[in-house]
Amino acid sequence: MSEVNPPRAWRNDAVAKVTGRARYADDLKFHGLLHAVPVYTDHVHARLRGVDTAAAAAAPGVVRVITAADVPGSVTFGQILQDYHMLAGDTIRCHGDVVAVVVAETRAAAVAAARLVTVTADPLPAVLDPEEALRPGAPLVHEAHGSNVINHHRVRRGDVAAGFAASDVVVEQAFRTSFIEHAYLEPEAAVAVPRPDGVMEIYGSMQHPFSTRRFTAALLGVPLADVEVRSVPMGGGFGGKDDTAAIVCARAALAARLTGRPVKLTYDREWSVRESYKRHPYRLHYRMGLTRDGSIQAVAVRIVADGGAYCSVTPWVTWRSTVQCCGPYRVPHVACDTYGVYTNNVFTGAMRGFGSPQVNFCIEQLVEMAAERLGISPLEIRRRNMVRQGDTTITGQVLDTHVVSLEQVLDRVVAESDYEAKRARCAHGRADGDELYGVGLAMSYRGMSLGAEGKDFNSAIVNVQFDGSILLETGIHENGQGAESAMVLLLADELGVRRERIRYRQASTSGIPDGGTTVASRGTLMGGGAVVHAARALKEKMAAVLAPRLGCAPGDVAFRDDAVWGPGGARLTVEEAVREMWQAQEYPYAFGVFQGPHVTWDEATGQGNAYFTWVYGCQAAEVTVNRRTGKVKVLGMWAAHDVGRAVNPPMLLGQYYGGMAMGLGYGLTEAVEIKAGRIRSLNFDRYRIPRATDLPEMHADIVENPDPLSPSRAKGIGEPTNELMAPAIANAVAAATGRLYCEQPVRVDPAELAAGAEPGSKEEAPCS
Repeated sequence: MSEVNPPRAWRNDAVAKVTGRARYADDLKFHGLLHAVPVYTDHVHARLRGVDTAAAAAAPGVVRVITAADVPGSVTFGQILQDYHMLAGDTIRCHGDVVAVVVAETRAAAVAAARLVTVTADPLPAVLDPEEALRPGAPLVHEAHGSNVINHHRVRRGDVAAGFAASDVVVEQAFRTSFIEHAYLEPEAAVAVPRPDGVMEIYGSMQHPFSTRRFTAALLGVPLADVEVRSVPMGGGFGGKDDTAAIVCARAALAARLTGRPVKLTYDREWSVRESYKRHPYRLHYRMGLTRDGSIQAVAVRIVADGGAYCSVTPWVTWRSTVQCCGPYRVPHVACDTYGVYTNNVFTGAMRGFGSPQVNFCIEQLVEMAAERLGISPLEIRRRNMVRQGDTTITGQVLDTHVVSLEQVLDRVVAESDYEAKRARCAHGRADGDELYGVGLAMSYRGMSLGAEGKDFNSAIVNVQFDGSILLETGIHENGQGAESAMVLLLADELGVRRERIRYRQASTSGIPDGGTTVASRGTLMGGGAVVHAARALKEKMAAVLAPRLGCAPGDVAFRDDAVWGPGGARLTVEEAVREMWQAQEYPYAFGVFQGPHVTWDEATGQGNAYFTWVYGCQAAEVTVNRRTGKVKVLGMWAAHDVGRAVNPPMLLGQYYGGMAMGLGYGLTEAVEIKAGRIRSLNFDRYRIPRATDLPEMHADIVENPDPLSPSRAKGIGEPTNELMAPAIANAVAAATGRLYCEQPVRVDPAELAAGAEPGSKEEAPCS
């Protein structure tokens, strides 16, 4: 941070949000605005014979009732496979499918009329278990696809049979994780406005405006240029406002196109939970072979992910799980097979962590199981096997382009949590009173940005105005995480100007190229890289013009302290420098692009340089477990992550704390309740996110090893802090109770404690 921008807590949108002036999608109003609502059925899998809309269309205030038959473009779309039916046509594939949209003068009228739509359908056999969906003869969710397998990823390294033969101990365990709701504060909302020039203008709560544009253009049957998506403040996403949010926007646009009037479509919580995609539930089976000294020799793992009724981004999520299936450890012999599978459950997609929380929950418990079997400490087994500088990952990638800081973050957490002293106090099922005490930790490395699952690049525009004020725009979307603020701070630092000069421009899909979705903790890394490149291009352009005035060569021009300087003390204010540019007929404008460094992948063998850089992290948790009630109380949580460079430290800490809190929910309280394909936990009275009273004091340690492959030297933190707390808590509960918990969330049955194994034997709690 330069001297003109002293470090302090700062967000460019803070005042608007805390004063209530920020306008979210549902706050927007336009003349002649109509309201739309979705129509569902109670079927989970059925052949759709007819949708009777006559009664609804005749209801008071109703303007139109829309079905798949009214779609002028393609009713199906998707990011990878175009299998999502934005309005169900011939088949209902899950309980969240929408069969019609009612458009009325008021929301109340639309809701009332929606109840009048009737559906005729023939029930079909539903497949709700992903293992059953893989069996020959199972009902097909998408008959045209030919099977229920969405994707199959693999890793093949070394000789697994030889690795197990060379092992002295083999540890084997099955694990299960559950469907998880994103639980964003603001449900999906969209406003579509047909413009006089023929363009459909979209405002919505979404994470990826360009994805929304693609879904909308497909449904309307128009070119991308005929849809403009504008960003508005968003009340949370956590990965959950891509596909579903885009589809909600597309339906609003369809209603606006067919009625010729602006249309608002705002979801209530029950609609949102029913229809929106979830974090994938996984079934995992691990075998790990080790020598007596604790060196891991071989790992074999089979992962089955429930993709639900539609593909969404299941191949990308499960690819990351495959790459990181062995955690941050050296393993010479690996066989991993990961399947994404169609079922008739709610579909699954991106959520904070993107395939890492599931495998980390397993592998970090598995290494502690192995340590217990071998009679060595959890720290010793990790130090013996963790990746270090120059090591090779299970996919054959040599870690030599950045600082491999796994030991550094582990040491920080161990020291700051006083882990070793607390470990000696763990109950292991023995205690004089009712409270069993435990401490646990977990660590990971996380590949940053998209990796080899996509082409990764981003852009930024820096446009200096005649008065010295600056407009900034990037291809990164503000999801509420402070991305705009980080971009402003990076630009201010690179140009040496006051951050107050910079106005982050409201983004539009018609104003900047598609920079990819703001997921995978790539916002600061990719968007920030583009900002730095744009700023450097601008400085080079300005230096060439201003050097004669400053009496120096262009290479000697410096930008600092809110001015432009020559080596002899000659100085131009920013305003003077801009006027010089205009006099020279040169625009003080630059377009910057950051292209992610080259990555590789061989799908047949699962070998390659999967990501161009990695974040290393460690987290710990301290708990008590009441042996009479089974209640787990978290007493403290610690985290250390190597973020490369901390651009906005106070906001960075907010990402730590938010991720740790969500991780606690994943570990202890959260699971979507589904019965016969129908979600029962449709609101927060039945879906249990952590309360403030559940959260202990949280300790965050920012580790900085500037990344040479990042133009800003920053990496990211949005997801790494979310993926480790659950296994740390699970390990702490195991240290307290003497039992292992292989299902997420961890639920302690006091009856099992009372009737279970001899204390300290680490008996496994049964996986259902």
